[in-house]
Amino acid sequence: MSEKVIMLGNEAIARGAYEAGVKVSSAYPGTPSTEISEYLVQYRDDLYEEWAPNEKVAAEVAVGASLAGVRSMACMKHVGLNVASDPLYSVSYMGVNGGLVFVVADDPGLYSSQNEQDTRMVARASQVPVIEPSDSAEAKEFMKAAFELSEQFDRPFIVRLTTRLSHSQGMVELCEREAVEDKVYEKNIRKNVMMPGNAKLRHVEIEKRNLELAEAANTLPINRVEMNDTRIGVITSGIPYEYVKEALPEASVLKLGMVNPLPRKMIEEFASKVDTLYVVEELDPVIEEQVKSWGIKAVGKEIFTVQGEYSANMLRKAILKQDLEIKAPAEAPQRPPILCPGCPHRSVYYVLNKLKMHAAGDIGCYTLGAVAPLSVVDTTMCMGSSISTLHGMEKAKGKEYIKNWVAVIGDSTFLHTGVNSLMNMVYNNATGTVMILDNSTTGMTGHQDHAATGKTLQGDPTYAINIPALCHAMGVKNVVEINAFDIAELEKVIKEEVARDEVSVIITKSPCVLLDKSRKPIYIAHEDKCKKCGMCMKPGCPAMTKNADGTIHIDDTMCTGCGLCESLCKFDAIELVKAGE
Repeated sequence: MSEKVIMLGNEAIARGAYEAGVKVSSAYPGTPSTEISEYLVQYRDDLYEEWAPNEKVAAEVAVGASLAGVRSMACMKHVGLNVASDPLYSVSYMGVNGGLVFVVADDPGLYSSQNEQDTRMVARASQVPVIEPSDSAEAKEFMKAAFELSEQFDRPFIVRLTTRLSHSQGMVELCEREAVEDKVYEKNIRKNVMMPGNAKLRHVEIEKRNLELAEAANTLPINRVEMNDTRIGVITSGIPYEYVKEALPEASVLKLGMVNPLPRKMIEEFASKVDTLYVVEELDPVIEEQVKSWGIKAVGKEIFTVQGEYSANMLRKAILKQDLEIKAPAEAPQRPPILCPGCPHRSVYYVLNKLKMHAAGDIGCYTLGAVAPLSVVDTTMCMGSSISTLHGMEKAKGKEYIKNWVAVIGDSTFLHTGVNSLMNMVYNNATGTVMILDNSTTGMTGHQDHAATGKTLQGDPTYAINIPALCHAMGVKNVVEINAFDIAELEKVIKEEVARDEVSVIITKSPCVLLDKSRKPIYIAHEDKCKKCGMCMKPGCPAMTKNADGTIHIDDTMCTGCGLCESLCKFDAIELVKAGE
């Protein structure tokens, strides 16, 4: 008798990969996709999994494993697919040997991302087929289907998730791992070497394959029709299917498991049987535009938003014109995003703020340096962009213009795409200062290891990239490593380095406070000594509050013992009362 368990969507994806006989997985952590690789580790006896420095590398590792003849995958979030788009577009022409799947998690609603891009649009441009599950059970089964179809049609596949699916739970039936024989590798220059003459021929070939796949989509079991009341028909896929079933239980539904290419005959036949056809899809009108281009009358984005997540109530209001009065839940107090108590980034930003510096920012916890009271970070665009942005500013306005600017970037992000940007500064005779905020982890996505931590995804010891030595090797003469909490020395170093007329790097080396689970030092504030000057409050530590009379109180349940407040107090009003262990 098979076992049924409740699984997170990301866990179900990992289980599906395991059952499909996958042997290689490479990924870069990015919410909401991160947990897939972390769940894969439990199957390490049967497959190899790793953290790659970035998504491009992860994609190329998966492609290499596929060429060698095994089923492989690469996992990332939607903006990570941008980084991986170079190999994606070309492997679309090449095709596969062993099944090849890219698992990409979109983020409608912008819960943890800088944009709401729709992976289906990238897939259409790169001509890569897309499968989209609606719940955890489908997430597992669709992974297996993706590998089978990949090998059947000689195409890489994308399995598209969204935050709601990745982080929701559902019942999953466990099956045995499939014993998939490795494919024999055969040298094939015309197929696998993408120089112009070969690529031109491969483009013709994949167009044929796409037509075959589009025809097959009409009979694939992952696309299904649920005929009910024909007054309303809905074409939908993914998580929106769940909203449709809740809001319109009597409607006829065409549920698409494959959203690129679309099953045209199936859609035309379904549309002919319903009075009013709606296309319900989050984000871009990918399905809607194609359906309308075939001359099929449908209602879509003229009544639905192109922004954020959908809901059952939104569909009731848009389609049924029901303006439901729903009692609003009690509102929790507003909690603005803020750096954790004891975060080493706080002391860095405190010093930068004191010096009235501007920072070109990057993607990571340190992006929170943009908000009050620190308010140092002026720009945040994408992974690795801080260094290049600073470089562009200098080349636009001159070296004197950036004497009060720095680029800030984390250790994981520096290895992701910051290395090339720093290389560019050195090569093009820049003069800016780069601050690498090294907290010894990939903090924002939940403390994953990277190439400089000395541990692999499996937790095995490995060589740790020496970031200072790497900077020196690229030609940076001035590299300073400093404790982030030594604010007096940090202030001195920043003043010296930004004054230079050449590239400099400051590495603030202080581990994320959440990495160390031992008991922390405890500080208390003496109200009788407090002068109410507010200096200790300037960094904005959430463990510190003001009493009604203006004196300071330290919440010992939140304090992590970083000592920043004590270093700022000139009146001995803050005291270390218990050392850490």
